[in-house]
Amino acid sequence: MTTGTPVAEAVRTPAEPPAAPATVRALGGRTLRRNRAHVLAGVVLLSLHQAAEALVPVAIGLTIDWAVVPGDVRALAVCVAGTAVLFTVLATAYRTGARFTLRAVENEAHLLRVEAARRALDPRGERSGLRAGEVLSVATSDAEQAAQYVRAWSSAIAVAVAIIVTTVALLAVDVPLGLGVLVGVPLLMLLLRFPAARITRRSEVKQATAAGATALATDLVSGLRVLMGINARHNAANRYREASTRALEASVGAAASNGLYRGLVTAASAVFLACVAGTAGWMALNGRLSVGELVIVVGLAQFLAEPVQALGMVGQLFATARASARRLVRLLNAPDAVTPGNRSCGEEPLVALTGVGYRTLRDVDLELAPGELVGVVTTDPRDAEALLELLSGRAEPEEVRGTVTVGGVPVHELGLDALRGAVLVEEHGAALFEGSLRSNLAVGTDAGEPRLLEALRSAAAEDLVSGHSQGLDRPIADRAANLSGGQRQRVALARALAADPPVLVLHDPTTAVDAVTEEAIARGVAAARAGTVPARATLVVANSPALLARADRVVVLVRGRVRRTGTHARLVEEDQAYGEAVLR
Repeated sequence: MTTGTPVAEAVRTPAEPPAAPATVRALGGRTLRRNRAHVLAGVVLLSLHQAAEALVPVAIGLTIDWAVVPGDVRALAVCVAGTAVLFTVLATAYRTGARFTLRAVENEAHLLRVEAARRALDPRGERSGLRAGEVLSVATSDAEQAAQYVRAWSSAIAVAVAIIVTTVALLAVDVPLGLGVLVGVPLLMLLLRFPAARITRRSEVKQATAAGATALATDLVSGLRVLMGINARHNAANRYREASTRALEASVGAAASNGLYRGLVTAASAVFLACVAGTAGWMALNGRLSVGELVIVVGLAQFLAEPVQALGMVGQLFATARASARRLVRLLNAPDAVTPGNRSCGEEPLVALTGVGYRTLRDVDLELAPGELVGVVTTDPRDAEALLELLSGRAEPEEVRGTVTVGGVPVHELGLDALRGAVLVEEHGAALFEGSLRSNLAVGTDAGEPRLLEALRSAAAEDLVSGHSQGLDRPIADRAANLSGGQRQRVALARALAADPPVLVLHDPTTAVDAVTEEAIARGVAAARAGTVPARATLVVANSPALLARADRVVVLVRGRVRRTGTHARLVEEDQAYGEAVLR
């Protein structure tokens, strides 16, 4: 049992999806574990780069004390060769380490995108409370931001190595000076934690408002033709302008926090390094440091500005990654909209509703046997929606009174494959996707060209093939924008007929076509579903007289209850309200 949307089949991957992390910390830990080879290689090489860069001032200072001051040419040659080796290691380690780290980041971003998309497209659905545009933002922007967790940790470890090497070198030159650096750097990082928390909050607000604007834009674009038809474009533009303004204000706020944080890091590190350099100069004037040692201290103090500022940027990376990871965890841990069972369907998928109460429905009894074509007429659209939710298996079992069975098995006890294999619900708002007419018709089935053409004829849509030079390979634009509303509706119907499910449920499949085409569709659907072996059942929820006239019986729902049952002709004669509802 499924909807007619081909996306439901796209998530049927052979690989079992990984368990969703319960917390942001768990997501970060999993990120490091599944990229450990590249992360480890990147950390080692970037740490080697930072250590080599920290040793450059040491090499220059030793060259002055060992070769320049005493005038030893041989020592100068050895020092120059050693410095050349040091720079070679420095450059090679950075290039290779950055490549490993970037590969880990991109790989994790890909895995997170796939995981988010799998969760969003899971046939069981999800109850995260996120709109379609927000889910899109989480699966793209937030996945990329959360993957920066790899880069943050790699950079943090490499920068820590640089600070350790620098501190050891300063301790070797002068113990009090080295201790001052050893105490000063952690204190500086502790003070910078407070603005980092603000960045996390601002980043989360920024991502949330941006996702909201994306969701609204998605809704408006999908309904653009309707908005143009009712002349509501200006109101829609104003709504999007307001949402975009909120997103802009949040982005500016986040950028301001980031800018303030960077300014604080730069200013604090400059003051700290000025103190270190001033102290070293005073010690050189008093004769406690040689010329080479002074160069080492000043060079290390100047170099230390880079890892100290990098630590500040690492804090910003962690803050941004945590904000996006929190949104990812919300999606990945969202409860299922439907909780399926694991039972199989009977040989003949008889659909039966017995004493069912759900939403607006009250004590509904309805059976659909193989070979039948049954029409359902509702006076309240909510009754139709509730019925479709029941038949598609989206209703929560605890919310349903009575029983809904397929092949004698309760719907909530059937496995997903059994549900999809038994009943296909083609809803009124079925979507088409960019590609070709063939790819839209054949999705989820192994139907060949003759079967696809027959489905198009049954849906009165053969003109889409005969009237185009590319036939079934006719291109379909994004959201089928190059087709009219009636053409989109007929293609969706043809797709459902090509799938040839044991039980087909159609909801208002002819609302966008004229009366002549509607009559042709009614004939085609009835013929396509009749006389098949094994017998196929069809349920049409509609007010179309052309479709209802070909039904074996029509069930009339009034205020959620079954009021009348009979043939279309008999109901028209005996029930004036029915005739007024369906005849036009």
